[in-house]
Amino acid sequence: MITVFITYFLLGLVISITPGAMTVQMVNQALRKGFLSGWFVGLGGMTIDLTLIVLVYFGFSHFLAHPMVELIMWLIGSIFLLIIGIDSLKESKNKVDFSKATPKKSLAKAFTSGFLMAVSPGNIVFWIGIFGPLIISSINGANQAHFAVVALGILLGILVHDIGLMSIVHFSRRFLNQTVLRWSAIVAAIILFGLSAYFGYEFIHQLKTYV
Repeated sequence: MITVFITYFLLGLVISITPGAMTVQMVNQALRKGFLSGWFVGLGGMTIDLTLIVLVYFGFSHFLAHPMVELIMWLIGSIFLLIIGIDSLKESKNKVDFSKATPKKSLAKAFTSGFLMAVSPGNIVFWIGIFGPLIISSINGANQAHFAVVALGILLGILVHDIGLMSIVHFSRRFLNQTVLRWSAIVAAIILFGLSAYFGYEFIHQLKTYV
């Protein structure tokens, strides 16, 4: 069991290092609002990750991989990324105040942004295509406790990555001036706009197959 846990912990840690929209949003929030705000973005994403693990376990992978579901996810993802990108662009106009604690409303907003960003075809394909077979093969003929160890290892790997990354960003942001912080938010917005456009393109491209 310990070997299985360590294996999947390292797998979750290594794969979560791959940069993407979630990482961009986490870093942007941590730079502007501190550790908790960035971490709550990650927690929102992990909520979807946990949900997908459970769905894969109970055999819903075929439903999640259905072309119509994927089509809807491309559209939803494009809209959410656009909204979050606009929000990041608006935040770039505000100065960062290091003396203020992050309000609960801001943390809820950060969690929601991470949650919505994780509802994407990319994330679903990621879990079904990479972790899905690994999880299913690990529980083939095994008990539920074995599955729990595998899932826990994956999620803790992601959690350790998020905490480590947010800690680095949080403690380094005090050495950055307002101009750098402003441009970091603008760059984050541009990346999110680009990803939104890509999701929109994929939606239109796949929609043509139904027309």
